[in-house]
Amino acid sequence: MPAKTAAIIGAGVAGLTAALSLSRQGIRSEIFEQAEALKEVGAGLQISPNAARVLDELGVLPTLRSKWVEPESIDLRSGVTLRTMASVPAGKAAAERWKAPYAVLHRSTLQLTLRDAVLADPNCTLHLGRRLDASDIPALTLADGSRPDVIIGADGVWSRCRALIAKSPKVSFSGNIAWRFVLPFAEAPPALPKDRVAAFMGPGAHLICYPLKDGGGFNLVAITSGTNAGETWEKTGEPKRVAALHASFAGWNPALRLLIDRNKDLLFWPLCQAGDGAWQNGSDLVLIGDAAHAMMPFMAQGAAMAIEDAFVLARHLAAADVPDAIRTYEAERKPRIARLRKRADFNRMVYHARGPVRVGRDLLMALRPSHSYMADLDWIYGFEA
Repeated sequence: MPAKTAAIIGAGVAGLTAALSLSRQGIRSEIFEQAEALKEVGAGLQISPNAARVLDELGVLPTLRSKWVEPESIDLRSGVTLRTMASVPAGKAAAERWKAPYAVLHRSTLQLTLRDAVLADPNCTLHLGRRLDASDIPALTLADGSRPDVIIGADGVWSRCRALIAKSPKVSFSGNIAWRFVLPFAEAPPALPKDRVAAFMGPGAHLICYPLKDGGGFNLVAITSGTNAGETWEKTGEPKRVAALHASFAGWNPALRLLIDRNKDLLFWPLCQAGDGAWQNGSDLVLIGDAAHAMMPFMAQGAAMAIEDAFVLARHLAAADVPDAIRTYEAERKPRIARLRKRADFNRMVYHARGPVRVGRDLLMALRPSHSYMADLDWIYGFEA
């Protein structure tokens, strides 16, 4: 029998989207979140058309469009010369080609918008301050004392649900860390335009910059090599780590180096990734989002894949018995995730290229027309969950 009730572990983007997607299918859900309150955690997000399309189906797009920025383009630029080597049209061009917007916003804005929609939905119940260890999950009951038909693990890269699935993915530190800081618009140099996403690439590191309407300035994320700091989304960089960050950008353009050198509020988090493995237990437990397939952010698709997962899973849970539904979901989603992971790995090599490889990269990018970049993204941005 198709699912009628669900327990969702985690009230991040994946869990909240899952609750709204299930409600759209007439499935009642209860979300169990360990935090006492949902607050700002993490950095900005890029929401590509494949995810925006789902958010539109769930009825939250109008609210989000009043809070986010829809950049005119995504520019790939040299971190040394500041020259734009390639530009992918976004804005009106993205909406026309992929039938949905491309936007940037803070993670907390998306999470809180989804939370408000969940709180307004009679099919959804949110329980805060409910930390569950792996041993608690098999006996989990809903508010009325009944067992949920399905348990959805949306508890992120350090998932406890994952431990209950045989041969589930193993998570490892990637060797890279992400540094986050916010720069007020008034303090930004001309190299940071307010109407586009800029990815500055240099030897062994890259810097992503885009404007946040909901943050009052530019969101900057620098990705460099580094050492693991454990399970954290926000950690203050100690002097040794900050010195290593500055060394990573030593050969970069002075205008970009100054942004990092003068910022005193540098936060970082380790970038971890999940390997291949089972996402479901063949019965009543299934993983979505980072719990299933945490990946490197070199395609800016982490949140988008969680949103897609949630919507696709809900569709299958409404159409088939739970064991069949979660197996079909896994079989449908794994090839797309694998293909995207390969693309992200390729981008990692391209973004951090050194020496002659970097010179060749710059030349090839400059010769490639913008429409070919858009065509290359059709399979990602044009996907309809």
